[in-house]
Amino acid sequence: MKNLQWILVFSIFSFTFLTSCGDDDEPEIDTATFEANFSGLEDLGSDFAYEGWLIVDGAPVTAGIFTVDANGTPSATSFEVNADDLAKATAYVLTIEPSPDSDPAPSSVHILGGDFSGDDAALTVGHGAAVGTDFTASAGTYILATPTDTDNTNETSGVWWLDPTAGPGPGLDLPELPAGWIYEGWAVVDGTPISTGTFRTATGADSDGSFSGDQPAPPFPGEDLLRNAPAGLSFPLDLRGNAVVISVEPVPDNSPAPFTLKPLVGPVAADAADHTPLSMNNNAGATNPTGTIQK
Repeated sequence: MKNLQWILVFSIFSFTFLTSCGDDDEPEIDTATFEANFSGLEDLGSDFAYEGWLIVDGAPVTAGIFTVDANGTPSATSFEVNADDLAKATAYVLTIEPSPDSDPAPSSVHILGGDFSGDDAALTVGHGAAVGTDFTASAGTYILATPTDTDNTNETSGVWWLDPTAGPGPGLDLPELPAGWIYEGWAVVDGTPISTGTFRTATGADSDGSFSGDQPAPPFPGEDLLRNAPAGLSFPLDLRGNAVVISVEPVPDNSPAPFTLKPLVGPVAADAADHTPLSMNNNAGATNPTGTIQK
């Protein structure tokens, strides 16, 4: 009889325990899927990835991480998120993040953004939550010269973004960049890009001078290509018949090569004269990435 009583007590206890556990289960969260389409994004390598964010009640909510291959094809175009967040989202922002990433918040490198109109959002670099400008009003002038040495026989082996007719004055008309981005100058010789340094303003020296000579340099972005040539190149060289470029780079930078944003490109004519203002072409429309989001 005692054994039967204990069996009944144990059975009641087990039923009560299992029922209480069932009552404490978390409710299931409804999810929904949105579709993304991107064009013009580049492969970030193994140390970085793209991350999307829904802006919900003014705050970012992660909305999927993906990479892009060498052909520009994203690793994912469909993303599952909280259904309520997707319904309430007013905007979408795409950032570049370290991979792996220990910080749950967005980085400062915002590359695309767009507001939802109904169920759709068109993404641009010019959105206020992205780079904030599309660079289509940017312009540039440069000269070929090597002011940091005393030799006047190698004047086509240096590029300086200045206008000698203005005092000299700045040769670049570029918008101010937000945190997470910086400008970088390049000389591209036989397909090989050579960085001339990074900068934030068109007036003042840039970050580099490792290729220049020992004489004072003009207070503008630029570089004389005279020494410490990268592997495969010999300095001095002739920039005529090659190109100069201004790019917009993420901070931190994902690659030693120019980033996909190249608002200004200057093909250097084979007969270009040194110490003479030369114009750059606005290339923003060809290199700005774009995207769309559909709820």
